[in-house]
Amino acid sequence: MKRVLILCTGNSARSQMAEALLRSMDATLEVHSAGTHPAERVHPAAVTAMSELGIDIAGARPKSVDQFLDQSFDCVITVCGHANETCPVFRGTVGRRLHIGFDDPAAVTGTEQEVLDAFRRVRDQIRDQFLALT
Repeated sequence: MKRVLILCTGNSARSQMAEALLRSMDATLEVHSAGTHPAERVHPAAVTAMSELGIDIAGARPKSVDQFLDQSFDCVITVCGHANETCPVFRGTVGRRLHIGFDDPAAVTGTEQEVLDAFRRVRDQIRDQFLALT
């Protein structure tokens, strides 16, 4: 089974959505996500956007990349510029490292609808990019 780690800064939006999407696309993968500076919770709009696809991430919790540094992964994917720039050195083996950056939907301000639309847009971009990889 191939192991994949998706890395972002807060592990509250992009990496959580990417983890769930990749897992739903390929059940043979062992997928994890983490943050370089994990947030306190997964962003509620990420939960809503994923539920629209029938994917439940309501029980997901942000995790620190520190808990994965001794582990080996076939692929580590950074999904934000900050995580790409500050990606730590893994003591375990990393077969491949990719950066596929996405805008931070949590940085969008406006109405609840505008924020949710930003999460939907990024969710769909993540799905499209990951489908292109498979």
